[in-house]
Amino acid sequence: MNTTLRKVLAFVGVLTVLAVAWESYKWMGETTGGVWPLTNLELPVRTNSRAMPHLWDIFDALLRPARRGVGAEILGVVLLKAAFFTGGSAAVGFLLGSAGGFGLGVVFVRSSVAERGLMPYVVASQTVPVIAIAPVLVIWGRQLGLPIWMPAAVLSGYLAFFPVAINTLRGLRSPAATASELMRSYAASPSQELWKLQVPAALPYLFPALKVAATASIIGAIVGELPAGLSVGLGRAILRSEERRVGKACRSRWSP
Repeated sequence: MNTTLRKVLAFVGVLTVLAVAWESYKWMGETTGGVWPLTNLELPVRTNSRAMPHLWDIFDALLRPARRGVGAEILGVVLLKAAFFTGGSAAVGFLLGSAGGFGLGVVFVRSSVAERGLMPYVVASQTVPVIAIAPVLVIWGRQLGLPIWMPAAVLSGYLAFFPVAINTLRGLRSPAATASELMRSYAASPSQELWKLQVPAALPYLFPALKVAATASIIGAIVGELPAGLSVGLGRAILRSEERRVGKACRSRWSP
């Protein structure tokens, strides 16, 4: 069995386990009335059809029209288009954040003064809630005449640069001192030492950081779309879905 087939079977196996766990948890909650078996402790997640529908109901909803009316697109197509738009913003933010984080790590390695002066601000920047930054970026973007997707991309880059910067710094400092001394003994320039010694040594640190940055960039793009007033994107789709849910709940509550 080759490596590709093993990966495919492992992926299918994980999905199967998750599906069985989902349906088993839902069945247990519906059977016991929302409590753990033989106890009175409530389950952490409700198992009603609104909070935790059956998997086949989810797939059925994806094949239904997103809204009422003739010629309405099915929900799966709408979400796919929204995912492409959000993915584009996240990709731009990922590239900007990764490049900025890598450059910042190089600056810190080259200058201890810059590291001592800027590192506290780099760490403190991650304590600011992204939901508080998003409206500010939207207002600035409109004042500067930037594209409507740019605030989401900037927020994605903001979340992506930190893990890349920290791991780049660790990776560039990972080569042994003897290796650096050998490079200098051959009269290697700082740029040659960087690209031929430090960057190759930093790759095992950099790739895990890029994985984290890729995930964070998606989150940043979705959060950045919420206050931007966009008509497309996953953030807007989530907001529209919540508005419909609240509207239905209010109508059902106040209807005679």
